[in-house]
Amino acid sequence: MTGPIDGDSDVAAFRRLDRARLLAAREAVDPAVRGAWSLAITDFLTAELERLKPATLGFYWPHRGEYDPMPLIRKTVADGRQVALPVVAVRGQPLEYRAWLPGMAMTAARQSFGIPHPREGPPVLPDALLIPLLGFDDAGYRLGHGGGYFDRTLAAWTHRPVTIGVGFELGRIVTIHPQPHDVPMDTIVTEGGVFRRD
Repeated sequence: MTGPIDGDSDVAAFRRLDRARLLAAREAVDPAVRGAWSLAITDFLTAELERLKPATLGFYWPHRGEYDPMPLIRKTVADGRQVALPVVAVRGQPLEYRAWLPGMAMTAARQSFGIPHPREGPPVLPDALLIPLLGFDDAGYRLGHGGGYFDRTLAAWTHRPVTIGVGFELGRIVTIHPQPHDVPMDTIVTEGGVFRRD
């Protein structure tokens, strides 16, 4: 989009175009390059989680070229910590997190965009969340796939988990043009390092 961005319709158009551009760029990355980036991210996340020591860590199932947290998550489970995946229990409503263990029964409903999640189980409240980034800016605001689920969830919860946005440097942009409903991440982790919002 060229020219100044002014008003909700301009922001929506900008985000729609940037999502398409960033997703195409991410999916075009050579798998070997993405693998090297992911190893660096895993190292940074391991150190960050050791610093935070969350009792329950919310994570995400990787989708369309996102950083794959599963090796880190399996190690987290082996170390005796609880992990949980988000579930779209009701479309358009805040996410629900359910505890996850390797080998448990999973499902992938259409309302969850075909992303696997635990078939059943009581909701849990994570102390920290890994949240995927399609795009992000230096103020800590993220550009996701456009469903608004993470922002809606964080706004609805009475407790505030530590939020860790995870993505690749190719998603860094000048600004996402944040709106009142957008919630900035506490920390962003990429292959370039750990960036904490002061």
